[in-house]
Amino acid sequence: MEDEIRTVLSEELGDLATFGAEIPERYRRDWLSEQAVTPIAVIRPRTTEDVSRALRLCSRLGISVVPQGGMTGLVGGAQPVAGGVALSLDRMTAIEEIDEVMATVTVEAGATLGDVQRACEQAGLFLAVDLGARDSCQVGGVISTNAGGNRVIRYGMTRENVLGIEAVLSDGTIVTSLNKLLKNNAGYDLKQLLIGSEGTLGVVTRAVLRLHAQPQSFCSAFCGCADFAGVIGLLKAARSTLGAALTSFEVMWPSFYDFMCDGLPELRRSLAGRHGVYVLIEASGPAGQARQSLEDLLAAEIDAGHIADAVLPKSERETTELWAVRESVSEYGRLMGPLTGFDIGIPTGEAGAFVAEIEAALARHWPDVHALSYGHIGDSNLHLVVNVPSAGAHQPHDALCDLVFEAVSRYGGTISAEHGIGTIKRDYLHLTRSPSELEVMARLKRALDPRGILNPGKVLAPPHSATSQAVSPTVSPSATPPSGPA
Repeated sequence: MEDEIRTVLSEELGDLATFGAEIPERYRRDWLSEQAVTPIAVIRPRTTEDVSRALRLCSRLGISVVPQGGMTGLVGGAQPVAGGVALSLDRMTAIEEIDEVMATVTVEAGATLGDVQRACEQAGLFLAVDLGARDSCQVGGVISTNAGGNRVIRYGMTRENVLGIEAVLSDGTIVTSLNKLLKNNAGYDLKQLLIGSEGTLGVVTRAVLRLHAQPQSFCSAFCGCADFAGVIGLLKAARSTLGAALTSFEVMWPSFYDFMCDGLPELRRSLAGRHGVYVLIEASGPAGQARQSLEDLLAAEIDAGHIADAVLPKSERETTELWAVRESVSEYGRLMGPLTGFDIGIPTGEAGAFVAEIEAALARHWPDVHALSYGHIGDSNLHLVVNVPSAGAHQPHDALCDLVFEAVSRYGGTISAEHGIGTIKRDYLHLTRSPSELEVMARLKRALDPRGILNPGKVLAPPHSATSQAVSPTVSPSATPPSGPA
């Protein structure tokens, strides 16, 4: 049967399709998976019409299609399936137009986020979506996972920065809605169905992204707080004092900060002594204004007792050093064995209690555990990275997921804040989505993908999941992501 499918694909798609041993390794697994899967073919279209032709053909043949972007996801969303095809948009990289009047950029889905950022910067505009994997991740993947990043507190998730989308449905239908208008209430907003759907409802081929004025300067401050109550006081004051100038509010608990600083000699501690919680604040604005606003904020918050100590960098080099610890997540492989990473959302005011509870619970179950807590707490996103040294290569990831996700549910949080569901969180989705929500999701899937060929086994379990392959959430220390768990 597969030989017949290969023949049909080859005849109808020509050089768009690659088969067997000719398929490069990068298309056989996404970043998270240790197990390579060779699909029947990799299809690399050059145009939206090529995508339409490929999906129409696969729908007719009844074979699964896994869309692939930059392969930097952390939930197994781009992992190919045996007996299906992988659809990579890495040939569709055009930055078609930067409209300086409308403040938009129109791009093909295979363009990397970093390339689009640089093109916009040259035009004097600013693409606010930013990820550590910016030079690897592709716009289509960023949209399909509704990626977040460090500046969500100011500019929102990817969803808030997408004005228009062109996509291809499972039957090959091209839906073009490349809207540039900030205000457009004409009927259903179809793009919202596709943003964050992880390629299960359609394949994004082009997009219109919203741009902003290029900030004249960014300024950062590093703070030590005695406890999480101080962090909450600082966050409220930062929102009030800085307003729209507040672009990042990153929090690191000692479990993360001390572990990374003690383990990586190139990192420099920016504050004397040790503190209960550490905070990185970034503000943007006209030259000099951001720094003055931060100085005023720090002085007031030290007087209020929310900050025990703080530092403002005097140079770009010192700014880089301040952020080095927070961005050292790509170095986990140097410090620990296989790890299980959690990207969760917790109501901001409860994050301190949650961290204290979950770190204590993990230590009770696994006394030698490394549990590192940090994240974008200004937008309620917490990252937790866990390694049990005594377990070696056989990390207890199922037990870890059960423990952590049950606690997330009790706290009214979400099992996925910015990396999606993929395969590794699919079976826990019911903990943070109601039965009625799950049923509506299933209805949408049936309506837009009636044959169930698009990214099977991702997000929602398909009625027949013989071709879906779950991916272990345990990350190999040798597989360092372009950004690490952000």
